[in-house]
Amino acid sequence: QVQLEESGGGLVLAGGSLRLTCAASGGTYSSYTMGWFRQAPGKEREIVAAISWVGGSTFYADSVKGRFTISTDNAENTVYLQMNSLAPEDTAVYSCAAKRGTDLTATGAYKYWGQGTQVTVSS
Repeated sequence: QVQLEESGGGLVLAGGSLRLTCAASGGTYSSYTMGWFRQAPGKEREIVAAISWVGGSTFYADSVKGRFTISTDNAENTVYLQMNSLAPEDTAVYSCAAKRGTDLTATGAYKYWGQGTQVTVSS
């Protein structure tokens, strides 16, 4: 059973940076895609970024392109989301998710989820 645990959220001023970490355990991930999602109050959950564990192909939502970077540390089974130039509209609960397969944009196929970490950006 794959387990995911996020960390690194917090309160930051607009223009600042945060790095989120997702530690994966309980499986082998060579055929997996990892994603970061976020959900703001009153809004639907949306995919922010995704990466294939092998090969490193990436996907970014238009709203974060050029500001966020997703990466993996395969030796540590860890996925990162580096978030720069944060804005108040980035405020949300950010969750890490995993699925088998390499389709980065199949958002409905993510099976394993972490508990989420709050990111708050103040203006």
